[in-house]
Amino acid sequence: MKTLQKTILALATGSLLSVGAQAAVNYGNGYTGQPYVAAKVGQFDLDIDGADDPTAYGVTAGYNFDPNFGVEAEYVGSDDADYRGGDIDAKTYGAYGTYRYAFPNSGLYAKGKLGVAKTEVEASNTTLGLYDGSKDDTNLAGGVGLGYAVNSDFSVEAEYDMLGDDTDLMTVGAQLKF
Repeated sequence: MKTLQKTILALATGSLLSVGAQAAVNYGNGYTGQPYVAAKVGQFDLDIDGADDPTAYGVTAGYNFDPNFGVEAEYVGSDDADYRGGDIDAKTYGAYGTYRYAFPNSGLYAKGKLGVAKTEVEASNTTLGLYDGSKDDTNLAGGVGLGYAVNSDFSVEAEYDMLGDDTDLMTVGAQLKF
C-alpha cells in the first residue's frame, strides 16, 4: 500500500474513532449527532471474463452529523469464487461522505455517497499453475441506496456502489445507531 493511501485510511479511521466522543453535541436544531455500525451482504460484480461474481460480506462504521449529512468507512471482503478452474476473490476499503433524504411521513429514505475506495482482486489457479496474480486500484467511488428506518435506532438498506472501472457492488444490510 502506498504512503498516500495509508495516510488517507489512517485519517479516515481516526476521524471515525473520535466521533463517538462528540455524540452528545447538540447542534441547536434539536438533533444530536449519531454514530452507527452496519453489517452487509451482497455480491461483487467483477468485469473479468470467465469469473463468477463472489459473494460479499462487509462492515461499516459511520457518523451522522445531522439528519442529512454524514461520513462512513467500510470494509467489504468476499468468499472465493470460481475463475477458470481456480479461485478469485475481492475486497474493498472505502471512506465516504454521505447524504440521506428522508421521505416525509414514512421511515423510507434515499442515500447517496461519494468518496475514495481501494479495491483488491486476487486470482489464482494453483492446481494447474496457470496464473497467480492480483490487481489493486484506488479510485473515486460512489453509490446510491434505499433504506427503511424500522425505529430511531435500527434500519435496513439496499445499496449499489461503483468502486472503479471494473468493479461494482450490490448489498443489503442492517444498521444500528447508538
